[in-house]
Parts: sequence; structure tokens; C-alpha cells
Amino acid sequence: MDGLDATAPSENPGDAETVDEPTRPRKLKIKLADGKERTIQHMSATSFWSPDGKPISAAEFIQRLYGELPALFRDEDELRRLWGRPDTRSKLLEGLEEKGYGVQQLAEVGKLIEAEHSDLYDVLAYIAFNQAPVTRAERAASHREAILRGHDCQQQEFLRFVLYHYVARGVGELDTDKLPKLIALKYHSLNDAVQELGPAGNIREVFVEFQQHLY
Repeated sequence: MDGLDATAPSENPGDAETVDEPTRPRKLKIKLADGKERTIQHMSATSFWSPDGKPISAAEFIQRLYGELPALFRDEDELRRLWGRPDTRSKLLEGLEEKGYGVQQLAEVGKLIEAEHSDLYDVLAYIAFNQAPVTRAERAASHREAILRGHDCQQQEFLRFVLYHYVARGVGELDTDKLPKLIALKYHSLNDAVQELGPAGNIREVFVEFQQHLY
């Protein structure tokens, strides 16, 4: 056995360790009533239900969702306007949930269209108008200048903090009922926040008004 390197790789193919290539989800195309196709991933583990409680396919769920959206907003401008304020966004989400399209279901659709890191706005815009989704990080970065413009340094710092949480956790961080928690995380108390940002009413106004520039 002299002269043989025990560490040399075997030339016998049967001794080689095979590595399975990860399989990518199969893509499906759904043609909607606008005559255009939407592409989704085929995910057998994802279950959808009709409003009457019957299991339906992802394709049928998306077709039904597409059919319901015109009753909630006429065009992309109206969707952007509704989504850009916490109060009207909340009412829109309530209207969707009443029709069987809650936040959890929309998040599942986001996974199907490979938009799990996008805003739910992008999910709706893709289904309704075939608009390609962008990630929350891309959205925040592309609109940051418009968001920060006109605010003083302390307000800008607060808005950057809010955007960080939006990117990390989603649009739910922009609900007004999350504002006290964000203030506590950043400033520890409302009094400290007021010292930095001004009266509580002004803080709320900054928090609400910047959102229209995000969409």
C-alpha cells in the first residue's frame, strides 16, 4: 500500500456523496378577467377557503379576490390613497376581511407571488393591476427622501426608526395603535418623546402624515 494517499478522493463514482439540488416550486399562470396572467408558485401545503367554508385552490381564491377588489377601490390611485392613511387602510382591510380575505390570507397570497417581504399593498396591486411587487426595504429606501423632507432632525430620526420597524415587521407597524409601543421602544416614555418631538398631537400627525409618501 506504499505510495497511496489515504486522503485522495476515490475514483469510484459509487463512493461519491451525491447532493440533491433543491427543487424550486413549480410556477402556475392564472389568467384573470383583465386578460392578463398572474404568476404564482404551486404550493401544495397552502390551503384556501371560500366564504362558505369550502376548500378551494389558490387559483380560484385569487380569481375570486380579483373579482371583489373593484368594489373596494376603482384604480391604483384610489388604492394608494386609501392605503396611505392608517384609518382608511384599516377600513379597507376590514372590508376585505368581511369578504373572506383577511390579513392572514393576503399574506399567504404574498407567498404565492413571491412577495412575502413586500407590503400587503403590493399584493393587492399585483392582483388588481398586475403591478410588480417591491420589497418593503426597497419601498422605504426609494421614498425616504420624500418622507423625511420638511421634518427637523429629531422627527427624521423618529421616522427612520418607524421605517426600520416597518421593513422588519410589516405594514401593521404603521397602525396608530402601534404608535405608543414605538414611542416606548424609542424614548421609553411619552414625556421623553415630547421633549424630543414636541406635543403628543404633533407626534401623531408626523406618524400619520408620512405614510402617504410611502406609497
